[in-house]
Amino acid sequence: MGANIYRNKKPAIVFLVPAFLFMAVYLYYPFLQNVFNSFQEIKILGGRGSGLTDPWYGNYVKMATDPIIRTALKNTLLMIAATLVGQVGIAIVLAIMVDNIRIGKTFYRTVFFFPIVVSATALGLLFNLIFLYDKGMLNQILEKFGKTTLTDWKGEGIALLTMMIPVVWQYVGFYFVILVTGLNNIDDSLYEAAYIDGASTWQKIRYISLPLIRNVICTCCVLGVTGALKVFDLPWTMFPKGMPLKSTFLTGTYMYYQTMEAKNVDYGSAIAVFIVVLGIVLSQVVNRIFRQKEDWEA
Repeated sequence: MGANIYRNKKPAIVFLVPAFLFMAVYLYYPFLQNVFNSFQEIKILGGRGSGLTDPWYGNYVKMATDPIIRTALKNTLLMIAATLVGQVGIAIVLAIMVDNIRIGKTFYRTVFFFPIVVSATALGLLFNLIFLYDKGMLNQILEKFGKTTLTDWKGEGIALLTMMIPVVWQYVGFYFVILVTGLNNIDDSLYEAAYIDGASTWQKIRYISLPLIRNVICTCCVLGVTGALKVFDLPWTMFPKGMPLKSTFLTGTYMYYQTMEAKNVDYGSAIAVFIVVLGIVLSQVVNRIFRQKEDWEA
């Protein structure tokens, strides 16, 4: 009789309908409206369009010939690479190190996760002070070590690296917590059997830890790619309007600039559609590359 309860799907539908309506109103409808806006001429945020662009796909033609969107796309792809190597890569190393110590696990979990709690805007202002050209903390430290010329950390050529450092630093703790949770789910008897067989610490990591958290690492990679496409607040706080020389724009910050600063709402809508399509394509590519497996396959 208990099994028959789970065969009745009607109660589940009652609970799913409100959630679906919420998503339809606040997710699907705004997205479809945004797609429609990308084909109209709109110069005021929240205002009505004055008609279709001439041609109707004009904003997408403009995007294909816009040199700044190419720069933003290149910077976004570099941000994705920095996310996978920096955030996920460092998180794996930290998670394995913390999992192999006996004392201080709770302390390190708290310390590594702490940057996520702090507002990205506040972190952007903090790193602005650290990378300040005159009297910035980093330049003062270099002066103490004998460096006579100041480094313009926000200058052309190095600005993108300066922007990526705090973004990578902020989200390492997020993936660290996910990976530590995956490591904690590994049965201790496997490590005990490996110890009896004379396996070294590196061999335990290589043949037990990493294969058994492979699916967790795959999930982190997908989250990292999609998260890098959406990163906005910290880069905009440090480099508003793509300074210097519009070279630090990401797809998200360039969309905001066109919508809020340049008042090209229709063009900003087209960029938003492009970001969604790019996110779907890249997430599918990452899912195929890091295809999840059963534990016995790993």
